[in-house]
Amino acid sequence: MPTGPPQWPAGRVRVDCHLHTVASGDAVLTLEELADRARATGLDAVCVTDHNVTHAAAAAAERDLGVRIIVGEEIRTPDGDVIGLFLTERIPYVLPLTEVIGRIRAQGGLVYVPHPYDGIRSSMGRLLPGLCAAGAVDIIEVFNAKIADPALNARAAAIAAAYGLPGGAGSDAHDAPGVGAAYLEMPDFDGPASFLAGLADARVTGEYRDHAPRYPRRAPNEPRP
Repeated sequence: MPTGPPQWPAGRVRVDCHLHTVASGDAVLTLEELADRARATGLDAVCVTDHNVTHAAAAAAERDLGVRIIVGEEIRTPDGDVIGLFLTERIPYVLPLTEVIGRIRAQGGLVYVPHPYDGIRSSMGRLLPGLCAAGAVDIIEVFNAKIADPALNARAAAIAAAYGLPGGAGSDAHDAPGVGAAYLEMPDFDGPASFLAGLADARVTGEYRDHAPRYPRRAPNEPRP
């Protein structure tokens, strides 16, 4: 019987578009655990999208971890969370949404809208139609593995289709078991332009997996246990 991670057709890769490491402050996933789990589940690339920081993703991209690392950041704005993919520098989380989008684009990055209709998290679904109409969005997350209600992912997929935008899929993993719960199987790519083009021929796969235990909220400057 064959062993090892699943294999995909030549020229195609498996990408988890949204996950977190301990650098996010609410995750328990180390870079080494991320790499081990990604290899075990057959992922070829992962987008490390820590909350409001990029240092862990940038450090991982410099290492040979056996999985391709795309540097991203999930950025809190007054209007909800937005992810920048293929970033070269961190974007502060105190900025207005329009400025954050401008900074993502100025780096040659892609604007990825995560969990747009999840009422539990900071989401921007109410603004999404206007943003899409204005050409301010590159990718809408149509499957987030932390969303228990499939109707919310379906609603995200419907608005992506309505505006002719590609869909992304992410585990939103905060621990090792969550890695690979959702991913895209898509043509290989070598940067943001070919990644975006390849989404036209991407296949979404995902399943619901609940959140990992979170760190308790801490006061400012209080060290994490």
